Amino acid sequence: MRVCLVYDLFSPFTIGGAERWYRDLGDRLAAQGHSVTYLTLRHWPRGEHPELPGIEVRAVGPRFRMYAHGRRRMLPPLVFGLGVLAHLLRHGRRYDVVHTCSFPYFSVLAAAATRRLHGFRLFVDWFEVWTREYWREYLGPAGVLGWLVQRRCIHVKQRAFCFSRLFERRLRDEGFRGEITRLSGLYGGLLEAPRPRPPEDVVVFAGRHIPEKRVPAIPPAVARARERVPSLRAELYGDGPDRDKVLRLVRELGLEGVVEAPGFVEAERVEDALARALCLVLPSRREGYGLVVVEAASHGTPSVLVAGDDNAASELLQDGENGVLAQSADPDALAAAILRIHESAEAFRASTAQWFARHRDELSIDTSLEQIVSAYGAG
Repeated sequence: MRVCLVYDLFSPFTIGGAERWYRDLGDRLAAQGHSVTYLTLRHWPRGEHPELPGIEVRAVGPRFRMYAHGRRRMLPPLVFGLGVLAHLLRHGRRYDVVHTCSFPYFSVLAAAATRRLHGFRLFVDWFEVWTREYWREYLGPAGVLGWLVQRRCIHVKQRAFCFSRLFERRLRDEGFRGEITRLSGLYGGLLEAPRPRPPEDVVVFAGRHIPEKRVPAIPPAVARARERVPSLRAELYGDGPDRDKVLRLVRELGLEGVVEAPGFVEAERVEDALARALCLVLPSRREGYGLVVVEAASHGTPSVLVAGDDNAASELLQDGENGVLAQSADPDALAAAILRIHESAEAFRASTAQWFARHRDELSIDTSLEQIVSAYGAG
């Protein structure tokens, strides 16, 4: 089967659950003998090109600064959508399947505009579906335009994949009438039963430093928790528009040498950090899945999440078993959640390892891959 994967971000040049999903999916499709093309923006230095076994990576747009003032810029998605449109107009007949992320939407419209011309089957991943109210909060008065574009994509003829019960329901609520397959597995790592390492007194964050992730909430929470556990430290991996605010808070709170924010680092370093951490702290108000929660649990490391109407990651957490669900991202609430894990660190590690061992098959990307390939064949 000839498959075209479409997403404007690309691992390892950007860090996030969606780009890891498309890389892992592409690797597995190629390993099964399918022909795979990955359309993205150029995230690597000019003159270089990523070489992936069995995957043809095509940049259909230039390198961009993706964020401004903590929000996604409008220009990169527009340029990416036009690049996808141009590529599919010329080469769409090469593909049996075009499989795109819903966000940032214009790639969905580009694929829909060329689908009838070339006859490929269109599949769309809906990691998130935003309400009209959230669009207004995100973009102000222009949010209604974003909501209308999302609505137009929802009504495109497609086969939809969702990754949570939350956004499956919301996709229906927003008017989707087609077939939806809910995929539970995005984890592409080893499925062995965890053998937890003794935890260090360090909490870890890994992801983009964007407003929705609320990374600046972590240093004050660590400062508060250190009143009870003076040895507690934090390692905050990743980059983004909020990183400068994080670094400023570290200085203001006198946490130099206690809270590290090294930016983007090798995947192996993040993996090691998750394995030895007391817990992962992910204070996001909005998550489409929360892959890093599963990655932490694969080491027996519990997570601290924050309850919220747009946080699908909470579907991965059993409070008191593989982590703690805080009711807010304020310093007291996050610190209390961290301290709760610290007080029963070994018990949380054992129960988190058991949780992962019990759910590992459904969490595996290979389980989702079976559903995806079956859907590709069904059309």
